[in-house]
Amino acid sequence: MSVFRAIYSSRPFGFDTAILSGILLDARRLNDRDGITGALICRNDIYLQLLEGPEDKVCDALERIKRDDRHVEVTLHVAETVTGRMFGEWAMLHDPAVTWIWSPEDIDAGAAERATPEEITGFFTRLRDQHIVGSAG
Repeated sequence: MSVFRAIYSSRPFGFDTAILSGILLDARRLNDRDGITGALICRNDIYLQLLEGPEDKVCDALERIKRDDRHVEVTLHVAETVTGRMFGEWAMLHDPAVTWIWSPEDIDAGAAERATPEEITGFFTRLRDQHIVGSAG
């Protein structure tokens, strides 16, 4: 069964634990309702999120995110139909300890804007693989 996948980046506005908790609570509630799964990689300087599900629901979620004042500079990197979900078991997997994506200096220099779809998708492939290995033990 095919699903629609979108990956975007944005810059957090007013990043702190309470704001992040609110984003995750909203995402999990709405994603569960809409049949969307995905993952959020976040730091104080970037949100990188993968959403997957019915195309209309994923597009609706993206529009909500663009209107959300907790996100600035929303950039869509990937929008494609794929054969299966990467994060089918997670309404929104959260990975707060990401040190293997771009450095803060790279982000300031525009790395997210220059990234290829393959590079960005690769971050989520690595995240998925780490969680599969971590849950197997």
